[in-house]
Amino acid sequence: MKKLPASPFFETSVKNYIYGQDAIDYALAVEEAANKYDVDALFISPLTEIRTIAEKTERLIIIAAYMDPIRPGRGIADILPEAIKAAGAHGVLLNHIEKPMSLKQIEATIIRANELDLISFACADSIAEARAIAQFNPDIINPEPSELIGSGQASDMTYVIKTLEEVKKVSPDILVEQAAGITKSSQIYDFIMAGNDGAGSASGILKSPDPYALLDEMIYYVSLAKKELNKVK
Repeated sequence: MKKLPASPFFETSVKNYIYGQDAIDYALAVEEAANKYDVDALFISPLTEIRTIAEKTERLIIIAAYMDPIRPGRGIADILPEAIKAAGAHGVLLNHIEKPMSLKQIEATIIRANELDLISFACADSIAEARAIAQFNPDIINPEPSELIGSGQASDMTYVIKTLEEVKKVSPDILVEQAAGITKSSQIYDFIMAGNDGAGSASGILKSPDPYALLDEMIYYVSLAKKELNKVK
């Protein structure tokens, strides 16, 4: 069974900013804040740290940064889906703008992920691409314009709402998460209150003066949105 996050959820990664023990310590901080505020959190992990992070955390939903849609057998240097699952990953990131994939590769990777009960977390660079990827029914879509990633400028609300609508039209079961250019906790709150299932930040946190304080605050703001949404139900 897939370890899908409950909405609203938080997502973060280390990209290539930190590695080794620093990446592990950051993952542990995400786990601590997720438990403190009762919020599910996805952590996109470097492949080399998956096993250690999996052994040291319980609530964290660990997403491998990449995998190849291959099967066990001949070959070398490819990322085998069975291997990331054995290491402790709960899912896989695909089609990030810094590791783009063709639609054919995206479909094949989602199929392999489903075979192994791995969460498929797909990125899309535009509304059209989000709509196209939604046809393959990934578990989560992150529609982030490439020009905003790491820029410190978040998606405007018109784009956020339009991508959300287009994905949910194809399948209301696909979770939609916004993360491009987010640097403020208030943006996390606003995007979730606009109807998104989750929100997150990577560069915005790790390039800030106090990453751990901002991480904690962002997850707290997810919990605030969660409380507001529960009042409406």
